[in-house]
Amino acid sequence: MRKFTDKSAKGTVMNVQRTSRGFTLIELVVVIAILAILAAFALPRFAQLSEEAHRSSVKAISGALSASVALVKAQWVTNGLTGIADDVQGFGNNDIDVNADGWPVSVDGANDPTAITADRCVDLWEALLQSNAPSVATSGDVDYLTSATAPECTFTYTLDGQDGTANAKEIVYNADTGEVSTNVN
Repeated sequence: MRKFTDKSAKGTVMNVQRTSRGFTLIELVVVIAILAILAAFALPRFAQLSEEAHRSSVKAISGALSASVALVKAQWVTNGLTGIADDVQGFGNNDIDVNADGWPVSVDGANDPTAITADRCVDLWEALLQSNAPSVATSGDVDYLTSATAPECTFTYTLDGQDGTANAKEIVYNADTGEVSTNVN
């Protein structure tokens, strides 16, 4: 208990006693109940935001891959090339090999889209996306697992734990046509 001295408007001195109180049990229960109700509605919303973030990430990388493929084709045209070419000069590390239509196929001199392999897909991903590209490999703990069925490279997103399921998010690159497609379910 504290005592305070207060002067009233008439100049008299009054002693006022105040006691400090905490929350009552009922107030605490009401606050906890309100927080529980809010959490029940908010948690599913946050789960949906997480899933949407994974979808957006895959779409962004797909867009970057598509833009890189288009840039290689543009560089092939700018260089005046009209057929199969090794090491297109002017893009990245000058190590992209293209097919007869100017679409990126490999970095090791294999210009035939029907000869594409998962390892070539990994090399192509790294050469096209260059720095800050998500990690990719044919196995292991990476952002994208790679597989190939000529002439396509399939990059399966692993960070959401849905790889290997019907809900897997994938980026597919067709080395024959230069098309990049995305499946984000």
